[in-house]
Amino acid sequence: MSIVEVKVPQLSESVAEATLLQWKKKPGEAVAQDEILIEIETDKVVLEVPAPSAGVLAEVVEADGSTVVADQVIARIDSEGRAGAPAPAPAAAAAAAEATPPGGMSAAAPGAPAAIAAGGAKAGVAMPAAAKLMADNQLAAGSVEGTGRDGRVTKGDVLGAIAGGAKAAPAPAPAARPAAAPLPQVSAPAPADLGARPEQRVPMSRLRARVAERLLMSQQTNAILTTFNEVNMAPVMEMRKRFQERFEKEHGVKLGFMSFFVKAAVHALKKFPILNASVDGNDIIYHGYFDIGIAVGSPRGLVVPILRNADQMSFADVEKKIAEFGAKARDGKLGIEEMTGGTFSISNGGVFGSMLSTPIINPPQSAILGVHATKDRAVVENGQVVVRPMNYLAMSYDHRIIDGREAVLGLVAMKEALEDPSRLLFDI
Repeated sequence: MSIVEVKVPQLSESVAEATLLQWKKKPGEAVAQDEILIEIETDKVVLEVPAPSAGVLAEVVEADGSTVVADQVIARIDSEGRAGAPAPAPAAAAAAAEATPPGGMSAAAPGAPAAIAAGGAKAGVAMPAAAKLMADNQLAAGSVEGTGRDGRVTKGDVLGAIAGGAKAAPAPAPAARPAAAPLPQVSAPAPADLGARPEQRVPMSRLRARVAERLLMSQQTNAILTTFNEVNMAPVMEMRKRFQERFEKEHGVKLGFMSFFVKAAVHALKKFPILNASVDGNDIIYHGYFDIGIAVGSPRGLVVPILRNADQMSFADVEKKIAEFGAKARDGKLGIEEMTGGTFSISNGGVFGSMLSTPIINPPQSAILGVHATKDRAVVENGQVVVRPMNYLAMSYDHRIIDGREAVLGLVAMKEALEDPSRLLFDI
């Protein structure tokens, strides 16, 4: 037998620990080299752990939902094993068997089930995290089938049971009380049948918890103020319609609206560098580069990948990168390096139909642009009421270092660039 250890990959310097999601293989099953065995969730990204060797998964050391650190052993592969062959007994079980005193009685506490006392885990025994989740949801012991090693119930098993409609254990009958004098009979209306009122308690993912922490920190540490303006999107829409077909044929990607918003934002940041700055203690750091964060929704929560040196990117470069970020976010493939840093962010709630919002600053940045849905509206031009495709822009900023003047003028610069896109060509 030749055992190869499966370890947690290196994590980011700012990430101390991670959570195992769900094993894709069970002990005794064959694995191919580089086959993905499990995904590990950090507070920033989801990492895949491939098999370092082909063979048979001999042992799963850490079950679903376990908290792990870098380089920790989470499984072992028998590189010479055959699928279906029994997995070697864990060393712990062997040691426990040797410790069994004469007569077959275990050193376990009196009253412990015989299967547990013998050293092996009894099928249905819940892991600590799973036991807590079962208690929180009032699930009876033994009501959830375990898929972990030796039949242990994992956190994933409990979540699956809850999602499948597992019911809470019946409340214990109250203890008998001494007989009392009969109370007078009082007629009262029967309680209304409110029907089923189901609830489900699910722990936050690490990514969701981290997003919550950062947003709360942003509101607690920044003096956030939001300024608004409206933009006539007709010029951008006309230009996009005029060049869409040729652009897609030339660059292999559609010409969207986000590239215009990115370019307009960079245009304004150059004019008002304080919008691209950040606070470090009592210092203001002015960034001589433009790394624009693009807020992207993913199945696991909000992520903000970064367009590096956006001022040096063409419209096609921006569109390709945003499309790449969207695909990676959906598949959970964004790397830590792709979401680190950033000097300014753009959040596009318009794709979901949002008409107006006040975006929260993404620390340590000092400003963020909120883009919304473009709708036909009645506006006044030269004393006449006309219909124009209007978009409301919102820019939240840290009032500690950004005054209203710079914020308002910065948003006006973005508005002017969008209403006359030729400004972007001449940087005026």
